[in-house]
Amino acid sequence: MSFFSFSFISLLAIAIAHKDPHYVNDRTTMVHLFEWKFVDIAKECEDFLGPMGYGGVQVSPINENLVIENRPWFERYQPLSYKIITRSGNETEFKDMVERCNKVGVRIYVDAVINHMTANAQPAYGTGGTSAKPEDLSYPGVPYSSEDFNQPCAIQNYNNALEVRNCELAGLHDLNQNKEHVRNKIVEFLNKVIDLGVAGFRIDAAKHMWPDDLKAIYSQIKKLSSKNGYPDNAQCYIYQEVIDLGGEAVSKFEYNDFAGVIEFQSGIVLGSMFRGQDNLARLQTFNDENAWRLIPSSDALTMVDNHDNQRGHGAGGANILTHKDPKPYKTAVAFMLAHPYGHARVMSSFAFDDPSQGPPANSDGSIISPEIVNGECVNGWVCEHRWPQIYRMVQFRNLVNGERIENWWSNRNQIAFSRGRKGFVAFNVEGDLREKLQTGLPAGTYCDVITGDVVDGECSGKSVQVDDNGTAMIEILSNEPEGALALNIQAKL
Repeated sequence: MSFFSFSFISLLAIAIAHKDPHYVNDRTTMVHLFEWKFVDIAKECEDFLGPMGYGGVQVSPINENLVIENRPWFERYQPLSYKIITRSGNETEFKDMVERCNKVGVRIYVDAVINHMTANAQPAYGTGGTSAKPEDLSYPGVPYSSEDFNQPCAIQNYNNALEVRNCELAGLHDLNQNKEHVRNKIVEFLNKVIDLGVAGFRIDAAKHMWPDDLKAIYSQIKKLSSKNGYPDNAQCYIYQEVIDLGGEAVSKFEYNDFAGVIEFQSGIVLGSMFRGQDNLARLQTFNDENAWRLIPSSDALTMVDNHDNQRGHGAGGANILTHKDPKPYKTAVAFMLAHPYGHARVMSSFAFDDPSQGPPANSDGSIISPEIVNGECVNGWVCEHRWPQIYRMVQFRNLVNGERIENWWSNRNQIAFSRGRKGFVAFNVEGDLREKLQTGLPAGTYCDVITGDVVDGECSGKSVQVDDNGTAMIEILSNEPEGALALNIQAKL
């Protein structure tokens, strides 16, 4: 082998490292079960996620966190130690969950908070009973001391990369990932979690860490174990939180060469489009990354909303669509799942009025399990991943994976396209859509999986007749409860 060939292969290995979610078979989509308990996630994998074709679950941070009065959701993002014990459960329950989910083809991804520890608090004690002295930068549960942190300073100027990466985000004490002890402790935690069978990590606040420090940490993470069903020498999947809408000193393009990156821009674009604030027809160029300043599809984790921006934090402001606007939200999620850009993540929320509010809980702070009636959650959990309009589009995405976009049609705020000869979708956010369109599908009668399914040989929702030439009359009226229509070859009578 020539030096050139060796160098090219080495560069290729670096380029694709940490970018494969390692889904089982043809699965394509993960769901963020925000604040769910491990025992409930394990059951959901077996009862619903596995059978319905979901590929993975992002779980909330699993390491011991600071206990904060009234138990807001954001306490999970204030680490006190790297012991696996939170309101979601303990290490034994976590291990059992990972094993049970893997067994039914659903991978687990852990939200890893490695940029910082807690803000100041007195007293400071954790979900596992560990105590700390944050004001002295003393965290004996790790242990970390003042030697392991950057000099305290507040981020005030996001056009100063030094400040963004070395100062404290919202008063959270900022670890120095250039220190060998800090790196070793982080790697020790990540490797322990890898040993328990997970497929990868969301890296919280990656924007606030130096790319070279993250590369050094990632290079020490163990390969995934083949005993958990992963390929030999497989690198874990990593997707990094880098909020970059342009105009700041830190760019997402500094992070996507060595791991995946969460593409916030895509959710903001889809939010404005499906709120009717932009021209839907412009989405024809959505697979042109330069047109929208998106990172390459293979590097991107895409979403419509996440746990931060659905509460007005993070990025996107009023453009962000959430479960609180069900019709445009479902339509935007359907587009995300129908379009081939990125690795898709579906949000699964709990209801809230106060943006700081934690999950449904008992008076002692313990999380209440979701209660499911007629397939949907009813006791304070929203569970968007169980909405039929969403899980059937997850199945659609699995089915059309690898098929190109064809037969694009648009009329300002009405669009349609096919995915090869396997699927067809149409979207309407303005007026009535009644049009004879090319679906790319074989002739026959199809059930619209947005409004129903095949039940006892008939369509429980809309049905569409595709002619011999592949065309069909497509209708989505403005007064209908759904703004999308989707056909696929598995929903053919």
